[in-house]
Amino acid sequence: MRICLFSSKGYDSESFLAANDTPDWHLQFHEARLTADSVALASGSAVVCAFINDNLSATVLEQLAAGGTRLIALRSAGYNHVDLGAAQRLGLTVVRVPAYSPHAVAEHAVALVLALNRRIHRAFNRTREGDFSLHGLTGFDLHGKTVGVIGGGKIGQVFARIMHGFGCQVLIYDPFPLTGLDETGARQAPLEAVIARSDILSLHCPLTDASYHLINAARLQQMKRGAMLINTGRGALVDAPALIAALKSGQLGYLGLDVYEEESELFFEDHSDLPLQDDTLARLLSFPNVIVTAHQAFLTHEALGAIARTTLDNIAAWLAGQPSNEVKAGA
Repeated sequence: MRICLFSSKGYDSESFLAANDTPDWHLQFHEARLTADSVALASGSAVVCAFINDNLSATVLEQLAAGGTRLIALRSAGYNHVDLGAAQRLGLTVVRVPAYSPHAVAEHAVALVLALNRRIHRAFNRTREGDFSLHGLTGFDLHGKTVGVIGGGKIGQVFARIMHGFGCQVLIYDPFPLTGLDETGARQAPLEAVIARSDILSLHCPLTDASYHLINAARLQQMKRGAMLINTGRGALVDAPALIAALKSGQLGYLGLDVYEEESELFFEDHSDLPLQDDTLARLLSFPNVIVTAHQAFLTHEALGAIARTTLDNIAAWLAGQPSNEVKAGA
């Protein structure tokens, strides 16, 4: 059986080849994103393995189904880029990796907090140029600060536990009642209270119709002046143009992004020889109190291994007629 992996890099092939113990499964790796132009590469593949910036619109799914594909195996937790209604109509099963290493993403969020607070990125560039002065590098103690977490799933709770370890008061918003918060040292609170009271606000919720542009101009004004915003969830949780005005006015004091709403044409590729065409991202990158990483929060050895193992297990379960981690329209 041929399994076609799109948007695959060297770390993907290493982890999947190491995890694959089924001799008759042929893994075919393509660096190209899955689009209407590249979909022909999957012709004859029963399984297509896609990543977060692949195009799984109705048009592409129709071409996949016509080429013999029957399973879309996402190697991600998010599935907002899949037209699930079209997949169901075409008889395509869609499965995902609901969890891999919550520690990987949570720890990256903490890394952004620490780097922004202590101006590590600025200090690094200065000392490389022989500037050992300290002006403009003053940070703040995390101990005693209020940290807000939007999204109380596994990643959000791991992040909360780490920040509690710094001596922070942690508030979590989630639309559903949460259990096990005693272990995190956090308590659940309404969304508006979490936004208004937090010195640091970190987003760990899925992208849905309700959470689209959850952080917009109005919500940014509700935050404490000079607060920090971290997003390692989904790019469209934040209205990126609204961030610029908040940064310019000083209402938003620090910004750490590992995801960006318009990242699909940029992230995971080297564009260093080309002018940046995205004016909003270019403006964000010009602020000294902003750090943008290119969707790398998941990138640890442990997470890559778990993604590969779960994806291959999902394929095996589907072949056995008992799909696991399936996502359906309206679910």
